[in-house]
Amino acid sequence: MQPFNPWTWRDPAALAGAYDRTDLTEEPRDRPESDGPDAPGPGTPVDLTGYRVEATDGRIGAIDEASEDAGARWLVVDTGPWIFGRKVLLPVGTIARVDHLERVVHVDRTREQVKESPAFDPDDFARPEYREQVGSYYEQSYRKG
Repeated sequence: MQPFNPWTWRDPAALAGAYDRTDLTEEPRDRPESDGPDAPGPGTPVDLTGYRVEATDGRIGAIDEASEDAGARWLVVDTGPWIFGRKVLLPVGTIARVDHLERVVHVDRTREQVKESPAFDPDDFARPEYREQVGSYYEQSYRKG
């Protein structure tokens, strides 16, 4: 087993679009009768901005920014009133699955783990030490389960 890297997608296919299912154990859903957005096809660039974010035990907030910088992929999540409007940085390695039809990103962390994470600091974000601090926090929380 490879060591956990919080900055890389564990399942890059999550962005390819799960047309009717969000995981292999789920039954296919009936498509709604609408002309609304569909799940993207393979190779289609996906902007996750605005998607709702769910922890293993409840809602965290909504994606305010998303990046695909080479070597460091992340989401900035606006927690709204839940943590007094604080924004948190979630490395894409925390993403368990993406439901494009419902516009929800599921992360494999609890609300408490996200709440205790280092706050997003746009001024310090460019510093490698800041990214290392955030990455280290999520590596440790991954080991703790």
